[in-house]
Amino acid sequence: MLENMDTMTIWTYSLIAGALVIVIVAVLLVMLIAAANRVNKNAGHIWDAGKQIAGNTVSIWMLNVTNRVAGQILEGAQSINSRAESIDNNIAALANALGQKR
Repeated sequence: MLENMDTMTIWTYSLIAGALVIVIVAVLLVMLIAAANRVNKNAGHIWDAGKQIAGNTVSIWMLNVTNRVAGQILEGAQSINSRAESIDNNIAALANALGQKR
């Protein structure tokens, strides 16, 4: 087939084939850049969502501390309650003792 073509025709077909390859590569490169931009945009959205989630859940780790402090407060309140009952019982016993002597 190539024996019947002159040099100018072969060069013309070669240039057309090269130009076609360049156009295909350029289209693929543009598609790759567009895909990379979409990935970058979506990664930005994911990053923003992650920061919002972190901001909304930052205080959850403090619940353990809150529970521990609440337990200590409860122990203190129970101690106060038992001492108040003891004082109340002592006052009632004192009142009974004073009342019986009169």
